[in-house]
Amino acid sequence: MTGRLIRARGTALAAVFALGLTSGGLVGGGVARADNGIDTLSAQQIADRSRDALLSVKSLHLSARGGLDGGNPPMALSLTLDQDGNCNGAVDLGSQQGSVRIVKRGDAIWVKPDADFWKNQVPNGGPAFAAILNGRYMKGSATDPRLRDVVAGCDLHTFQRVVGDHADNDRGTLNKGRKTTLDGASVVPLTRIRDGRTLTMYVADTGKPYPLRITVRGGGANAVVSFSAFDKPVPTATPPPDQTYDINALLSRTTSAPL
Repeated sequence: MTGRLIRARGTALAAVFALGLTSGGLVGGGVARADNGIDTLSAQQIADRSRDALLSVKSLHLSARGGLDGGNPPMALSLTLDQDGNCNGAVDLGSQQGSVRIVKRGDAIWVKPDADFWKNQVPNGGPAFAAILNGRYMKGSATDPRLRDVVAGCDLHTFQRVVGDHADNDRGTLNKGRKTTLDGASVVPLTRIRDGRTLTMYVADTGKPYPLRITVRGGGANAVVSFSAFDKPVPTATPPPDQTYDINALLSRTTSAPL
């Protein structure tokens, strides 16, 4: 059971990373500077500074919906995470395939799959686990190897490493659009077309030049990734004891599903 849950969770996070930056190649290298009035800069300069702003942030809220492959159901994610490995949010695998709530604080992690997840992702033993949990979170240790991928996905360093590792992926011409507004914020759009896909990144032109939204359209892709709450703390509330069930106790009670 746990192995399947982690693989599904890891796949969801990998998809978000791909949707947001690594498939787009919209961000490149550069010198880190917060700069107002970036609309006077070149497209590459704006991309450089946006990348650096994202790499310098200590915490953020990441939301995503859609997919890169039209053959798979679109997924959604809403997650607040920081560089200390704390996180709070949820992943929805789409098309009633299930969703998972995740809370991590310090060395403890809580995971709560819904009924659709147990049914579709853990067909061998899922109903038994769901019955035992009865809507409660599974609680485990961040050092538990079965939860390794979930723990890594909660760490902002993991996300930022993906961004940095793909900074030089710059195939396709990068174009700068006219300054506009996005949800009331002044932004400069950058667009790159390649492999039949149009990738657009909206960069804040006031304060730090954070990327506020990235869209991927065409070639089987239809995805939106948004960033917000930069340097805002991850919520500190954790599930109370009466809403949790120790993962080791759960596995000792039900052994029919693979780990």
